[in-house]
Amino acid sequence: MVRPMNLIDSASLGLPDFEPGHVWLVGAGPGDPGLLSALALHALARADTVVYDALVHPRILRLARAGAALDHAGKRGGRPSPGQPDISARLIRLAREGKRVLRLKGGDPCVFGRGGEEAMALAAAGVPFRIVPGITAGIGGLAYAGIPLTHRDTNSAVTFLTGHDSDGSAHGGLDWQAIARGAPVLVLYMALRQLPRIVERLMAGGRKPEEPAAVISKATTAAQRVLVSTLGEIAEASAESETPAIIVIGEVVRLREQLGDFGPAKDSIHRNKPKAQRNEVDLEFPSQLTPAVPLSL
Repeated sequence: MVRPMNLIDSASLGLPDFEPGHVWLVGAGPGDPGLLSALALHALARADTVVYDALVHPRILRLARAGAALDHAGKRGGRPSPGQPDISARLIRLAREGKRVLRLKGGDPCVFGRGGEEAMALAAAGVPFRIVPGITAGIGGLAYAGIPLTHRDTNSAVTFLTGHDSDGSAHGGLDWQAIARGAPVLVLYMALRQLPRIVERLMAGGRKPEEPAAVISKATTAAQRVLVSTLGEIAEASAESETPAIIVIGEVVRLREQLGDFGPAKDSIHRNKPKAQRNEVDLEFPSQLTPAVPLSL
């Protein structure tokens, strides 16, 4: 497979050197390769080893330099996967071998991505590292679905939370009443399997069942699917939604009615509205949205 040459002029941008024996913890964004940062592309062009997560899109991996080792270290809920201590130990070992190690993580490495844990392990081992932020799905995925994260007419606060504790349970220890009251817009990561319980707790905390809600599956990719319903019906409506998925609850979801048709997939939106007043949208990105960076696919 032909891999791309250096895709950016790192000198003119003043980008830092990726030195041997260093680890870069890099966010790959929610899926669309066009959302990669210049630093992420810089790292892909120079890394000796790319230790990547399950959610990193294959088209992004094809941007790694020729000869780079691609090392899968994906963690998916409910599936056999490497333990976090094993992944951290692997990063340390590769760095001590003198490799330029790119730890490539979906979204942002420090937004529910365990990048903080890996950074702490590297720091404790004396391994130099750099954290490179990425666009998290709770921001980029909503934007691609035509749902602004904030709007001055609807909300001045947002709460981000995961759908489960580290043991997979639905956050039984959280103050759900405080969460329900705390912000007009809630964005939930990794919450699809626990959604019935979460909805129940939010409504018990005072959220209205008619409040709009949406599930965005496989955000920013050609397989993106958006389902809009209400808080009271979203758990049942999303029973067949696929992961990875981001869930948004709040009045900003209504803005999609005005913005969805003007978003990235306006030429290929298909809606159907069953009795629950929900809509499902399949997105196939038009050619003008393909990344400007050559992908050499």
